[in-house]
Amino acid sequence: MPGPLTLGEIASRLGGRVAGDPRTPISQVGSLERAGAGQITFLSGPRYKTKLATTRAAAVILGPEMEGLTTLPRIVCEHPYAYFARLSQLFNPLTVQAPGVHPSAVVAPTARLGERISIGPHCVVGDGAAIGDDGCLYPGVTVYPGCLIGARAIVHSGAVIGADGFGIAREGEGWVKIPQIGRVVIGDDVEIGANTTIDRGALDDTVLEEGVKLDNQIQIGHNVRVGAHTAMAGCVAVAGSADIGRRCTLGAAAVILGHLSIADDVHVSAGTVISRSIHRAGTYTGMFPFDENASWARNTALVRHLAELAERLRALERKGKDHG
Repeated sequence: MPGPLTLGEIASRLGGRVAGDPRTPISQVGSLERAGAGQITFLSGPRYKTKLATTRAAAVILGPEMEGLTTLPRIVCEHPYAYFARLSQLFNPLTVQAPGVHPSAVVAPTARLGERISIGPHCVVGDGAAIGDDGCLYPGVTVYPGCLIGARAIVHSGAVIGADGFGIAREGEGWVKIPQIGRVVIGDDVEIGANTTIDRGALDDTVLEEGVKLDNQIQIGHNVRVGAHTAMAGCVAVAGSADIGRRCTLGAAAVILGHLSIADDVHVSAGTVISRSIHRAGTYTGMFPFDENASWARNTALVRHLAELAERLRALERKGKDHG
């Protein structure tokens, strides 16, 4: 960890404007509630301004619209949370495994490994798979044959990349397996959480574009495309052949049904089930108690028109008052 830096030195490295004493020494980051002497915290929105009033931090990172909320020394910037993340990296360099391939890992002779690779204990990399420069596979990762992972990937323990997708066809009372002959193709700067599974394509490839960030225990079905810089929280499930745009976010336990298209810059709230395509950017939320299916379908149809029905009721009330 580097020694203390002054606010002025931090701003010279990361940008932003210093308000207050630029000589204020900072040795670590901290939360609004628990930061103390020598620590810097951040305020990302007005929701937490009451905590700012009682913080014991030495300095704070905040946006220009909230600069007047404190007299503490501060760094003023456009994106306080992202700035805080970069500053935290400065004080707490990301830890990685030792470079090289661990003796217990199994790497096929035909696999292609980039420069400065790190493959942890008990990983398996299959025939014809490829991992780009500076990739890091933590213990127990499995990469099936033919899958491609770009540069600077981080894949956490237990992740499985390239297992067969859920491709089966009904025949009488049983099922016939459909061979899954596509690959998984992952772009640069992707991070994949622990125990996440990404299925290979049935015919075409399953694709994660550059900068995608996946949390733990996520399921990505076969032939899914995830656009660049999209992020998903834990336990998200994306069914086969869904096409998700760029810069989207999916909250914890959200579900995307199969064969749907999601536009760029769509934000899905936690626990929401997306059952039809979304063609416009925005935030989408839907939570509804379970019920017997026919009843649930009827009630859901009514719920979707509640706003319209409420406006019609207000119109009738106004009309009644006019004639009262």
